Amino acid sequence: MSAQLDSNGRLKHFLSIDGLNPSILTEILDTAESFNALPEQSVKKVPLLRGKTIVNLFFEASTRTRTTFELAAKRLSADVLNINIEASATAKGETLLDTLRTIEAMHIDMFIIRHARSGAAHFIAKHVLPHVSVINAGDGRHAHPTQAMLDMFTIRRHKPEFGGLCVAIIGDILHSRVARSQIQALNMLGIGEVRIIGPKTLIPAEHQTMGVQVYHKLEEGIKDADVVIMLRLQKERMQGAMLPSEGEYFRLYGLTEEKLQAAKDDAIVMHPGPINRGVEMDSQVADGSRSVILQQVSHGIAIRMAVMSMAMQQASHAESN
Repeated sequence: MSAQLDSNGRLKHFLSIDGLNPSILTEILDTAESFNALPEQSVKKVPLLRGKTIVNLFFEASTRTRTTFELAAKRLSADVLNINIEASATAKGETLLDTLRTIEAMHIDMFIIRHARSGAAHFIAKHVLPHVSVINAGDGRHAHPTQAMLDMFTIRRHKPEFGGLCVAIIGDILHSRVARSQIQALNMLGIGEVRIIGPKTLIPAEHQTMGVQVYHKLEEGIKDADVVIMLRLQKERMQGAMLPSEGEYFRLYGLTEEKLQAAKDDAIVMHPGPINRGVEMDSQVADGSRSVILQQVSHGIAIRMAVMSMAMQQASHAESN
């Protein structure tokens, strides 16, 4: 049994795609579907988490992820607390566990964790009180499971039959927690083919065990693809020996309308954001008819509502027993 599931197989924590199963992922997608139309209603809230307290504990800055988690929690009627880590006691030498215990004493029900160190969310999940759930909002190079699920949700809304699809992921695969979670989710949900595309310096050495096909030329990698996912390129990669200049990277791996013609005519273009325009793709593609990037942001709220409500329902079930 995965540490993310309770004894009845229900979602307790959401730490990574690895360790889950297709039925849990499908349940998350189906639950998100029920929340997706909520913003169009006059009252944008449901009472599922009324009386629950959720803490956004971000050790790494991320406006998009934090705000979508906050909005998702509020739409579920939960109380939300945002902790500014840089101004907190951890900056004065207090340990992470001390901080957790202090916040737990305020009778909270869930932590949303973002941390630069891989495995931080798993560590926290091992040490929280039994009734507390932990959601990983990104840890080091390891995992970003809610980003992967909002991407799966976006793909499913445009391409309902996963089995025959070809998905191409382009960029810094080596350092990307988003790519790792995407690849795990795509394979778990039975996608036909997963391709990764990038310079040799940014392809993981263990790619043979990841269930992917590797390409080093963009047009070859996206040929006849149904979904093209561009990854955000971290600026610090440019300063090392891993990459040439931004201009050279864009020439080789940047997505333009001309290069996109290699993909299928109805291929969609995705990006976890924020976009480095003129590096990962040009504005014509980012703002074009095949881009679903803004839909990804909107779908992120529904997915995060689904994950939080499923984990909290498990906790409420445990308390009632």
